[in-house]
Amino acid sequence: MGDPVAQLQGVAKVYGSGEMAVKALDGVNLTVNRGDYLAVMGASGSGKSTAMNILGCLDRPSSGSYRLNNTPVEDLSDDQLADLRNRDLGFVFQQFHLLPQLSALDNVILPMVYAGVPAAERRQRAQAALERVGLGQRLNNKPNQLSGGQQQRVAIARAIINQPALLLADEPTGALDSQTTAEVLDIFDALHRGGMTVVMVTHEDDVAARAEKIVHFRDGRILG
Repeated sequence: MGDPVAQLQGVAKVYGSGEMAVKALDGVNLTVNRGDYLAVMGASGSGKSTAMNILGCLDRPSSGSYRLNNTPVEDLSDDQLADLRNRDLGFVFQQFHLLPQLSALDNVILPMVYAGVPAAERRQRAQAALERVGLGQRLNNKPNQLSGGQQQRVAIARAIINQPALLLADEPTGALDSQTTAEVLDIFDALHRGGMTVVMVTHEDDVAARAEKIVHFRDGRILG
């Protein structure tokens, strides 16, 4: 595969201090290369969500280093981190986190506003992204007028709108039925075939089976 998009080296994450200290991650080494499709699995409390938060620049390592697109993340200010997240990362969550008062189109446009994309270009790109996930007919619908699967498609369109280096999906099918799950996973497959780098946290074997590689966490470490 290609060059590294994300590299965790010796990453530890400790919450609390003294006798109350909990080591959520314990010296994790993980490299995600451009074009990878990686599933992250592990029981509750295994460290997979903490690792995802660090990959997504939502949390910082207690020690060790994280490089995203060759940028050492631990040295960045909060504002620089926010810029990096908006530019290089896309997020899809179990709960769709759409703004209820905005249409599907405007939900997808929002990240481009923060990224400084010219207004004339935003609508065109948002419409193309929604067409890509099969929602070309639903541009003006608000979230409460869409099914769960359709809302997740809007969330995926929003996540890919700034062409992120890394797409992070945290239990993206957790709130969906089996047929809708298959449809949403087909979209991730198509994005990956189109060159997108995907890391997906899941506890479902059939969801993980869609990925090219599976990483298992236990007790804050990667197994094997």
